Amino acid sequence: MPVKEVAAKIASMEIRGALRIAIAAAKAMEQEILDGASYDELVRAGDTLKDARPTAVSLPNAINYVLHIFDKHKSDDPSVARSLIIADVSDFIAGLESSLEKIAEIGSNLVEEGDVILTICNSNTVASILKRAWEKGKRFKVYACETRPRFQGHITYNDLASAGVDVTLIVDSAAYYTMVHKSVTKAFVGADTVYVNGDVVNKIGTSQVALMAKHAGVELIVCTETIKFSPYSVSGELVEIEERDQKEVWDKEAKIFNPAFDITEKEHINMIVTEVGIIPPEAAYQVLKEKFGWSLE
Repeated sequence: MPVKEVAAKIASMEIRGALRIAIAAAKAMEQEILDGASYDELVRAGDTLKDARPTAVSLPNAINYVLHIFDKHKSDDPSVARSLIIADVSDFIAGLESSLEKIAEIGSNLVEEGDVILTICNSNTVASILKRAWEKGKRFKVYACETRPRFQGHITYNDLASAGVDVTLIVDSAAYYTMVHKSVTKAFVGADTVYVNGDVVNKIGTSQVALMAKHAGVELIVCTETIKFSPYSVSGELVEIEERDQKEVWDKEAKIFNPAFDITEKEHINMIVTEVGIIPPEAAYQVLKEKFGWSLE
């Protein structure tokens, strides 16, 4: 798929979910390389993709990794360099795609028989964990917040219901009532970005779920691939919180504030499930250091 088409689909949220965005961007960059793009042309293509979704750090992470691969082979024999680049990029994409499978297996072990689980938005990572747990024969209930104003919770509901999972859709404002009166035992949420200090950027409403969970004594479990860990936050650069069109909320002339994401502080997070294992939020820096080579020193 051409870069401009992928960028448009990311911006319109036709392609959604941080991992899906990273994979789509990497494949678009791979196609540019196959089409003979130079390094400078690849940089421009990457900039087009980055502008489509400023909040999802998986997007620049994927693009920058592809650029790193291209740059790494620039001194190789030109007759073989491009094939080496394509091979490395293909391996990178395969690693992204397999990370979901690994997290599904690791995370499914956290789901226990009889659990009552609350989730918000549409995290493919969370859905994969819950479906894997159900496939293992574990029986539990899920309450999915509808997630206004884009109603991504409807996608989660349909995904889980089609897999046979016992799922119920609730309005966002019923989250705390549901936690208390339906005896929720765990809250599973995804992530768009994980900061070096362990704070998490995710869909608007996630921080409210975290605060409710803390007050109700419910575990908050963040499920995410390490491609979403932000190396930029090592130097203090934070994600720009996207504000979306007010017409998503109400198509009338009115003053409307429509942030798409919020930040959940690490103090409200019990653990983060990744493809490299389960870590406390404070270990985010160690993951960045070991996986991406970033350091505070």
